[in-house]
Amino acid sequence: MSKNSRLSLEGLLLLLGLTIGWGINWPIMKAILNEIPPMTFRGFCLFTGGIGILLIARLTGHSLWIAKAHWKKVFWICLFNIFAWNLMATYGLSLLPAGRSALLGYTMPIWAILLSVWILKDPFNSRTLMALILGMGGIVILMADSIFQWSHQANQLSLIIGALLMVAAAWCWALGTNLMKRWALPIHSVVLTGWLLFLASLPILLGAWVVDGIPSRMPSHPILLGTAYNVFVAFMFCYWAWVRVIEITPVSVSSLSSLLTPLIGVFSSIWLLNETPRWPEFMAAVLILGAVAVVNWQTPTKASLHEKNP
Repeated sequence: MSKNSRLSLEGLLLLLGLTIGWGINWPIMKAILNEIPPMTFRGFCLFTGGIGILLIARLTGHSLWIAKAHWKKVFWICLFNIFAWNLMATYGLSLLPAGRSALLGYTMPIWAILLSVWILKDPFNSRTLMALILGMGGIVILMADSIFQWSHQANQLSLIIGALLMVAAAWCWALGTNLMKRWALPIHSVVLTGWLLFLASLPILLGAWVVDGIPSRMPSHPILLGTAYNVFVAFMFCYWAWVRVIEITPVSVSSLSSLLTPLIGVFSSIWLLNETPRWPEFMAAVLILGAVAVVNWQTPTKASLHEKNP
């Protein structure tokens, strides 16, 4: 196994930061959508986050120029990895509970790994299979529990539409992740992240102006704080960290390790939204943590033992 087949220290720290940042953000977004329309909220965060990252890139001496030959690939990555994911996931979240939305959105790893076998010609070994089974087992437990709960509620149609939107968003995110890894554009991660967020914001802001109209009142102070958290943490930091993690680790490792995010989403929703934890959450926690451990566990090889004992 190559040294790049598990998380490096840099990758681990970045993934830990974005996992916490994105995980806690699910209940925060759910609260925000009670006062700000989905498209307006997402467009604003993408625009301000993108401008902020590009400004940081420029102030730290990076050129914002992208060669003409790369723009087509930047467009396709932006379409799937940022635009489609953000638009569908936001509307899906508006129709579903926050914790369950996070879990459905993070079916992404199964799509990412399957697509990586086709797009990147990645090997599908026993370790990947075991981690995939463990991780998705945790997701399936919570999805099954959600379906059971949904069957006893009156608004079944909106819940089904929300679930379909979240799964479609996850598939688009997985495809965009694979395209980013395959093309490996020679663009600094900070510059690429800024352009991806900024470009995705333009059609969403246009749509918000048509669909949502101009906001008629100022959101409450907690909602403004939550929006600021989204701009600076969930978008500026977490999106840059995700782009960087994709650059330095295989898709299977980064995708499966990100399964910790919906776990944090579920338990932060319990904490922030006063939901009561039940056995599915605890069972899923064990399986998902097992998946992350399996995919990042490295058995010492003869070569590595020789390096340690010359």
